[in-house]
Amino acid sequence: METPGSQSSLHRANLERVVRAVRMAGSLTQAEIARSTGLSAATVSNIVRELKDGGTVQVTPTSAGGRRARSVSLADDAGTVVGVDFGHSHLRVAVGNLAHQVLAEEAEPIDVDASAAEGFDRAERLVKRLLDATGIPREKVIGVGLGVPGPIDVETGALGSTAILPGWGGTRPREEVADRLGVPVHVDNDANLGALGEQVWGSGRGARDLAYIKIASGVGAGLVISGQIYRGPGGTAGEIGHITLDESGPVCRCGNRGCLETFTAARYVLPLLHSSHGPGVTMPEVVRLARDGDPGCRRVVADIGRHIGSGVASLCNLLNPSRVILGGDLAEAGDLVLDPVRDSVARYAIPSAARQLTVVPGTLGGRAEVLGALALVLSEMGDATLLDSSAPAVPAGAAAPV
Repeated sequence: METPGSQSSLHRANLERVVRAVRMAGSLTQAEIARSTGLSAATVSNIVRELKDGGTVQVTPTSAGGRRARSVSLADDAGTVVGVDFGHSHLRVAVGNLAHQVLAEEAEPIDVDASAAEGFDRAERLVKRLLDATGIPREKVIGVGLGVPGPIDVETGALGSTAILPGWGGTRPREEVADRLGVPVHVDNDANLGALGEQVWGSGRGARDLAYIKIASGVGAGLVISGQIYRGPGGTAGEIGHITLDESGPVCRCGNRGCLETFTAARYVLPLLHSSHGPGVTMPEVVRLARDGDPGCRRVVADIGRHIGSGVASLCNLLNPSRVILGGDLAEAGDLVLDPVRDSVARYAIPSAARQLTVVPGTLGGRAEVLGALALVLSEMGDATLLDSSAPAVPAGAAAPV
């Protein structure tokens, strides 16, 4: 048994610090590991050598600042993670390893009116198909990240009744998927996972305080504060779509009037174009037409941007993020939507908060949520399993290098 404060326990803690830094970043040079962990270069070098000998990490030559360096990442065969994203009209699954490499990915349409059980069954089949296609044994799967378009009750694990998917309210997605796949499942709403995905792989890299705004059938925000997703005590933080813009406005699905969602979500704004563009027009088509110069579509996109900017201004005044990332189909409109967002922020946010804010489009598109599901598993998994299964033990009575 290790005694707290002993040399062996300190060594163990340093091993975990290095593994955690690499696990969260995907890959780091030894110099970057030293900076992020506060350990000396010599200590990092010794630990990396030990982890490499134990098969926990792999080291590859690289360059940093024009100098030769060594990139450290978790071993390709250290484990596999799976991401599952349920959207309003799609199911997307990705399989990745602990080195942040996506090994397989596939999406298929889903009938939103189908039962939740059918949706979970389809997710199970798609996960198993991708694992079979990549030749990955089931026992190598460390965990599954699951994204759903609605708030998850922290205490019960149930999907909130205001979820976009009809008939899914009250289901327990974590239990449903865990029972089918037999592995640990971590679940979160799609906006939080979009924020995680962009933070790890996309436009959020390097930002410790950001908001990811997703505009689709609903409107939600994933909030990252001090590098961590903020969910709130009940799991409903980030429901920016239900900020009231007009108390006399349209009735929202939440029961209130004039919510931000009623001025920006596809279900509310697309009917504005039905008379001129037909009832089958979709948001991707509106964005494409707006970029091609269609005046009606440009007006709708600009109006959405101004309303989103009002909500973002409220976020700025409350949380003072350094970066706001716009995701979903609307992000493809570029400055046609981003400029009105910035204009509203400049008008309604506290000037100092507005000056510190950068508004950018997401770079991951429709993949943000499923990649965020992979990142969720990587962030929630512990380091002890990796060390206990791979790293060589320090012999009893031996002095462990620190």
